[in-house]
Amino acid sequence: MSDECSICSKRERGRMPRERSTGRQLRLGSELRKLREAAGVSSTDAGRLLGTSQAQISNIEAARVGVSPERVRAMARNYHCTDQALVDALATMAAERHRGWWEEYRDALPTSLLDLAETEYHAAALRVTQCLTVPGLLQTPEHARAVFREFVPALKPHEVEYRVSHRIKRQQVLFRSDPTAYTAIIHEAALRMQFGGAETVKAQLAHLSAMSEHDNITIVVIPFDGTSFPISGHGVDYMYGPVAPLDTVQLDNGHGGDSIDSAAQLERYRLMLDRMEGTALGAEESRNLMHRISQAI
Repeated sequence: MSDECSICSKRERGRMPRERSTGRQLRLGSELRKLREAAGVSSTDAGRLLGTSQAQISNIEAARVGVSPERVRAMARNYHCTDQALVDALATMAAERHRGWWEEYRDALPTSLLDLAETEYHAAALRVTQCLTVPGLLQTPEHARAVFREFVPALKPHEVEYRVSHRIKRQQVLFRSDPTAYTAIIHEAALRMQFGGAETVKAQLAHLSAMSEHDNITIVVIPFDGTSFPISGHGVDYMYGPVAPLDTVQLDNGHGGDSIDSAAQLERYRLMLDRMEGTALGAEESRNLMHRISQAI
């Protein structure tokens, strides 16, 4: 047995608890708990069926220890789960052993930002909306730096640079060999905010226009004279999983990012984004609006 397999095996048997769990690991545990509860199986019975203890089931569901793909499949069988696509996706999550690039920021940035980067990296597609700032994956370094300098309480210069670096690295998902499909719904107000001054705004608008020409990127704008606006002012990142139950929403609010994965809330945000996209200008009209705003600055 390799050293890595030995470590994984010890973790799974509860001998080596994780020092910390990533958002994706926590999601795997949460999904296994949902399957168990939907089947009406107690954690004690789940342990007995798996040939382990109630405590081990609790540790797996809380992501305190790892779990092998084989055990994930066994648990799904014990819980009478017939959604094979979901089971395959969960087994794939369990098989992941590599550390993503975001882990280098583990002690420098809030956990919610690391979880966002991890979820974006694995997402099948992304759809976001912003009202007062350009979405992070579309920001220039100068625009991002200007936004971070406005934080309250103020960030120290090195904290600003950590966040800028992290934000720019997140953008890799749009340019890798198999780039992620990305749709951004931006309110006109975000295009007119003067973060960083006129030259920074002009450069950001030019960058948005260029990004919108990529085949995997769609950028549409809700104009000030739009007939409706079905959302509050916070940003929404909708990250599509390999199957619908593994979709994730992260809300950008004043106290950090809140992750949502309940079926009812996912459906609510899908409908909300559909309505927003329906009120936006088309892609070409949106580019034209960006050009007019830039010319007026």
